[in-house]
This record gives sequence, structure tokens and C-alpha cells, in this order.
Amino acid sequence: MSDTLCHRRTPAPLSRREFLTRTGGGFGAMALSAMLGEQSAHATAPHHAPRARAVIQLFMLGGASQCDTFDYKPALQKRSGEKVKFPVSGGTVASPGPVLGSPWEWRQHGQCGRWVSSAMPHIAHCVDDMAFLMAMHAPTSEHSAGQTMQVSGFVTPGFPTVGGWVSHAMGSASRDLPAYVALPDPVGLPWTGKAAWTNGFLPALHQGTMLNPSAENPVPDLFAPKSAQFVTPESARDGLSLLDHINRRHLASAPYDSRLEARIASYELAARMQLAVPGVLDLKGETDATRRLYGMDDKLTEPIGRNCIIARRLIERGVRFVQLWVGSGLNGGAGNWDNHNDIMPGSDFQKMCVRSDRPVAGLLHDLKSRGLLEDTVVLWTTEFGRTPYSQGSKGRDHNGNTFVSWMAGGGIKGGTTFGESDEFSYAAAVDKTMCYDQHATLLHLLGYDHTRLTFRHNGAERRLTDVHGRVISEIVS
Repeated sequence: MSDTLCHRRTPAPLSRREFLTRTGGGFGAMALSAMLGEQSAHATAPHHAPRARAVIQLFMLGGASQCDTFDYKPALQKRSGEKVKFPVSGGTVASPGPVLGSPWEWRQHGQCGRWVSSAMPHIAHCVDDMAFLMAMHAPTSEHSAGQTMQVSGFVTPGFPTVGGWVSHAMGSASRDLPAYVALPDPVGLPWTGKAAWTNGFLPALHQGTMLNPSAENPVPDLFAPKSAQFVTPESARDGLSLLDHINRRHLASAPYDSRLEARIASYELAARMQLAVPGVLDLKGETDATRRLYGMDDKLTEPIGRNCIIARRLIERGVRFVQLWVGSGLNGGAGNWDNHNDIMPGSDFQKMCVRSDRPVAGLLHDLKSRGLLEDTVVLWTTEFGRTPYSQGSKGRDHNGNTFVSWMAGGGIKGGTTFGESDEFSYAAAVDKTMCYDQHATLLHLLGYDHTRLTFRHNGAERRLTDVHGRVISEIVS
């Protein structure tokens, strides 16, 4: 669209900004202002002084293998090819297949001496800024349920995602962009589609806004399609005016319908996003050095690199929560971390590592160099881990008993490790943690007590962590 979207029938032109100001007046603007707290104010006052103001959640879809990335086990290497019995509650269980040692080289990195495999050479240089949760546990090994739990705290669908809770708590720091943005992998959507960033029972305003920078239309329906030649500046102005009038009448008869309130707000926010989004996506101002840092000079790393740059730019402009996906659920085990068949060099596992390793490391380096890592939490996670025994001869099966997540920035104590799996990385053994603990820690860093940030639904005071969770103080600086 041009910079003069709308014009009067008189000779004096009406600029786009003036049009937005005028059509944004009245009840619709008041509704938006009230719901967003003028965007810059918190929807809920912090319970204590925050360490962070924003979050970037990096979700490795498919179940990234902890055995081949961050959880080094000498016994796994030494006894590769043997059948062993793994410890479980109340006894032991025999492995269905022989133990499969990691085919990747392992080295200690940083001052902290964190073990990282050669599959993640760039992230390995960032370990002194990261806190590793080495004994994460999920009560499911099914993809959709595991993914849903990591983003919402529940294995069943319909509950608000952590980004929705952050939006509910903090609002947005920008009048022109939403509080919560989801960046799917350009390959496709997650297992549960757009439900991966649902608001659940929170007001509809708090659902994530999907932004796909690689698509022809990065925000669906934000701009009229090229085929809609009948949409002119005048017709757009008249249509929005009529829509505002109809919405105001309808809302007067249903003042407690949050869906309608959110719809009014979304129309006005969408108008502002027409101005803001092109600027966020325009990377012409990024230096060649920055582009290389994110892997924009390589065909394989460019898609995730682009999304990582966009995530940083969104955070700079006041977005509170960016959910960035690496992997798609559209093609079964292809294009994600669900590596049943092969975790060897040259496999899809290596491809997923290469696609994300350099961009994610670039994001951490860039945030740190700009001073943004001090108040931005970066969270790397997956729905569950993989088995230490083989599936077939070269792959690994699902394993919810243990996996690895890491956090960085925003009050996180870098170079730390909490928890430990057993000697084969089959199950969490020491200081087991779950998504509840991670979410409680995340809210704590943002200034909120997870037991007090609640929303009344169906007669109950609901919260992100349900009746579980503790702040993992061991990784908080």
C-alpha cells in the first residue's frame, strides 16, 4: 500500500496517519485503550521488581535428542551396542534395542566447562550465558500433547499458552504491535497448528499473532490481496467506518463479550500494524556482518536466521513474547526433530541442527552486543527427548522421561547447570524439573509470582502452573 492510503473527495488529501487517528476515535479506540492499558502500561502490576521485560521462546518441534546435543554420557558411549536395563520407579526395564552411543564428538566449552556435541558448534560458544536444565521431564511421549504441555502447562488442549499469560500480565509496550507474536517455521505449522499460540480461556486479545516473514503475506489478511482491485482508499475508509458503527451497536447489547472487544481492538491494531509491520520485516538496515552472524548468507540457515532477526526486531519495538518455531508438523518426521530413523551425520537430525545452530547463536550474540540480553529471556525447549537405545539401527524413539532445556538472559545465571539424568540419559535422576518449574521461573523473572497471577474461569482461579511449579532459584542470578 502507498503512504497515502486514504483520500477525501475534496482536493485536500487525508494521510494514512490522519485517517488512522480519525477512524480510531470513538468507542473502538476507547476499547482498545482500555484493553491494552494504553499499550505501555502493565495489565497487571508486577508482584516484585522484574529482571526481564520480554521473552523469546525457541521451540524445537519433534523432540530434540538430548543424547546428541547437550547430555554427554560416557556410559552411553562405552556400552554402545549392548542391551541394558534402565532404572525406573520400583525396578528396572530392559531396553527394546541396544544402547546407541552418540556418533557426534563431545567437548567441554566455556569457563563453565559445559559438554556440547559437535552437532551444535555455534551454540557451544554461548554456554557461559546459558543455564541448562538437564533433568526436564514430561508425562507424555506423544507429540501434540507434549508440545501443548510445554507451551501451556497442560497436556490437553484449550488452555492459554505461556505467551498468552505474559500478554495478560504485561500488555504490550507498543501501540503498533501486539504483545504476543508467533513465528512458525517457514516449512509449516506445528503439530497443533495455530492452537500452539492460543489464548485459551483468557480474553481473545491475548492469542498470539502469527507472522511469517517468508510468506508473500507475512500477516494473513493484514493487507488486501492483489486481486481485490475494488478495494480503494475510499472504500477502505468507508468500510472501516461502517464496521466501527456496527461493532459499537453490537457491543452495546453484549458488553461482556471479550471476543467482540478483541475484534474491535484487533481491527484498530491491524490498521497500525499496516504501518509498523513492513518496517519490522525490512532488513535493509541490517549490516552485512549482522546478516552473516544469523546465517543469512547460507541457504540452509537463512529461513531460521531471518526469523531470529525478526524476533530481535520485535523485542526492540515492544513485543513482550515471541514464540519462534524450528520444525513443522506437516510432514511427519521430516522437517523437524522427530528423528526415528537416523541421528547420524548427514541425517535429518544434522539438518535441523545446522538450520538452527548458527541462527540461535547469532541471536544470543546480537542480543548481548546490543544490551538486550540483560532484560530478555531466551528459552530453548522441545516437547520431550529421545531414547538412549536405538530404534532400527540409527534412530531414536520418543522419551518423555528426560530431556534438556536451556535459558539465557533476563536474570538467568549463565554457565550454570541444574539437574541430572541417569548414566544413560534415559530418565531424570537428580533435581527433576518440568514445564511448571520453567514457567514459574520465567514469570518470576518478569516480575510475577506464578501462584498469584490468576484468571477466574468456570468458578476456579486458574494459573499457568496449575497447582504445580517452583522458581528454580539455582539458575537465577
